[in-house]
Amino acid sequence: MSTTVEHRRRWRPALDRPALVALVLGLAGFGYRLALALLTVPASNSDEATFGLAAMHIAAGRERPVFLYGQHYMGMLESYLAAPLFAVTGPSWVVLRLPLLPLWALFAWAMYRLTRRICTPWFAALVVGLLALGPERVVRDHLTAVGGRAEAKPAVVLVLLIAVGLADGRIAARRLAVGAAGLLAGLAIWSDWLIVPYLAVAGLVLAWALRRELLGRSAALLLGGVALGGAPLIQYNLTAPPGQDSLSVLRTISATTGPAPPLADRLRGGLLQGVPLASGLCPMTGCDRGPQWFGLLYPLLLAAAAALALVAYRRAAGRAERVGPVAQLALVGGAALTLAAYVRSPLAATEPLGNARYLSVLQLSLPMVVWPLWTAAASAWRGTAGVFRRLAGASAAAALAGLTAAVLVTTGDFVAMIGPLRGEEQRARELAETVRRAGLRAVYAEYWTCNRLVFDTAEAVVCGVLDTQLTPGQNRYQPYWREVARADRPGYVFAADGPADRRLRGLLGGRAGRALVAEVGGYRVYHPETAVRPWR
Repeated sequence: MSTTVEHRRRWRPALDRPALVALVLGLAGFGYRLALALLTVPASNSDEATFGLAAMHIAAGRERPVFLYGQHYMGMLESYLAAPLFAVTGPSWVVLRLPLLPLWALFAWAMYRLTRRICTPWFAALVVGLLALGPERVVRDHLTAVGGRAEAKPAVVLVLLIAVGLADGRIAARRLAVGAAGLLAGLAIWSDWLIVPYLAVAGLVLAWALRRELLGRSAALLLGGVALGGAPLIQYNLTAPPGQDSLSVLRTISATTGPAPPLADRLRGGLLQGVPLASGLCPMTGCDRGPQWFGLLYPLLLAAAAALALVAYRRAAGRAERVGPVAQLALVGGAALTLAAYVRSPLAATEPLGNARYLSVLQLSLPMVVWPLWTAAASAWRGTAGVFRRLAGASAAAALAGLTAAVLVTTGDFVAMIGPLRGEEQRARELAETVRRAGLRAVYAEYWTCNRLVFDTAEAVVCGVLDTQLTPGQNRYQPYWREVARADRPGYVFAADGPADRRLRGLLGGRAGRALVAEVGGYRVYHPETAVRPWR
């Protein structure tokens, strides 16, 4: 009897206090996101609807898309994850978002494990607490199926965890771990090319951990894993027509016309708006001067983290002790490369609010950005530092407290806006129901209305995209456009008094009043007796 009790005690998983605190914070963050998912907050949009429509097509066996419809570089893993659920329950926004919740839980757990291994336990718990919070800009990347970021971020952290475990000898099945790292890297690249800077530095850490092993079977296992994870991406690009391969498409998107904005403007947009927004310090409407201090400090904190890592590397003895500083340097390098790539784009200056989502991967470097503040504050707390270092530590503690408070405030402000956001979603569904009740099967609308309308009606209504001048717009899924084009009497759904609405009424002239069948949620629904297609 006593032997059995001792055996159970030996194998009972023990959580120390930092782990317990991290668990509680992680569960709170998961519950927060679950509640938002059930409420369809943040509100849906046509980009997310396209992933939902792809999931519907996959579940029905109609399509096997490699990339988001209308693109050739963003993978569809999120649609494939939702497709089995759609096959059982039918399509809905809640079901579309449910697979993203375990991905966030995996990300939070992996970040805790990595931060604990390369920093300290209590600091790892703080990182989980910061990750658990989040205003709209942050949770939108966690909860909405908009491609790549929800799955690519945990993949990178897991690759780094594997590299750390290989270097310090905690992983016994080394070859299996190497193959798994390659598989994760391949999946991440297929999902979202924004993750490439972080995958590059994680790959360097993995190579540093393996060293001579890469001259043997480990290299084949690593490459085989990458090939397997990125198989859809590789297969498509091997057969893609000229100019339609992923690299060509990305170069076309990144190309600029006319003179690029000055570097100072791009840095201002990237650091003063993009970084605080991506870090959860500002609402979607933009950052005022308060949170902008974090954007100004961000490069300095990265430099300080790099300096601390270099000092720790020089003091460490052996590869097992040095892998922590090496992983820290990798996270610093990933953030630096991501920022450098972002500020090269003119969008960093011209549209910093709408494009801050491209900096969402900076969450991976959150531990390194906060680590210098924690280290300085902890040094002053121990009471072993001189007067100057105590003052620096007190300032660091104040900055750390201010950062935490800012994220708490923006999260609270976002929660207070749930009502209006729910109202927006309800209006979109009322619009869909109105169009369906009007007996319309094929309609024209603008981009941000079209696929959302199709998904809300489960394809009972199909939609072709027009721009504000009523000429063909960005039609991601061409079968919809062709079906609407064949309709003898399509409907039209436009924002009331918007440019497209005014253009349609001008073309209809005296028939506009008779063509109007409903006005709901700020939109007008028209069903004219004859089709209005000015592009023909």
